[in-house]
Amino acid sequence: MNENLSNLTVIILTFKTKIEILKNCLDTINKEVNILLVENSDNLKNKSELESKYQNLKIICTGSNLGYGGGNNYGLNNVNTEYALILNPDTTCEKNFFLNIKKYLNNEIDFSIIGSTYENESSYKSAGFFNDKKLDKSKFIKEYNLYEVDWIVGCSVLINMKKFNNNFFDENFFLFWEEFDLCKRAKDKNEKVFMSTDLKINHLGFQSSLSKDKEFEIEFIKLRNWHYMWSFFYFHKKHYGFLNAFLKSLGRFLRSIFKILFYTLTFNEKERTTYTFRFLGLFSSMINRKSYFRIKI
Repeated sequence: MNENLSNLTVIILTFKTKIEILKNCLDTINKEVNILLVENSDNLKNKSELESKYQNLKIICTGSNLGYGGGNNYGLNNVNTEYALILNPDTTCEKNFFLNIKKYLNNEIDFSIIGSTYENESSYKSAGFFNDKKLDKSKFIKEYNLYEVDWIVGCSVLINMKKFNNNFFDENFFLFWEEFDLCKRAKDKNEKVFMSTDLKINHLGFQSSLSKDKEFEIEFIKLRNWHYMWSFFYFHKKHYGFLNAFLKSLGRFLRSIFKILFYTLTFNEKERTTYTFRFLGLFSSMINRKSYFRIKI
């Protein structure tokens, strides 16, 4: 096994993910890399099939849905390598991904987190800054094709394990904003967060669970919107204070009320549900309620 890749564990967090999507992801991971698949429930339906097909794969179950942060923490606490790559199951890695990642695993670069770049970067933003400034070319490390940034997206995250001392994701979040919080805590300690232009992925988006299943469409609309707004307020309150979070959220709060009324009067059930649960998630976070909302599958 390649010495560098032997020091890397890929963590894939799933929740009843369709096996076709999962196989597409697994097929793009170098066979020399250890893979730890963490199923965010008490059972993975295709466990035997996957373990027989992928010899470098180990599967563990959390027992219940711990959310993105809790599920990935569960996996990270079972990692014995110096580096871990969190990879969403609805992603695929470009063919040179693992050839390129090796140069970050040799202790030559001082980093806490390295994020990837979308193949179609024009459609999606894979990294950025908390003050919305643009990429600073003076902070580009040409030798390693790294930009220093404030945050990276959570679908592909290379973590330097020793930088966190087992203090990874804040489990008060259940869904959304967890990676922003992780990056913000690293930056507050003057640690390095980078985006690599050499680590390219394709991301399908919101297909790592049953969220695209028509049978559960409304339930996932409720879940995503409630948690996005709860996490938005919690993140800003945690790092910038209640007043900042309140002012950042006030427009969204008032807009949600208006939209609920409008879509009630126009009999648009789907949009009314969207803004009702945006309002409920934001209000719950404002009054300091825990991130309690769940759906039953």
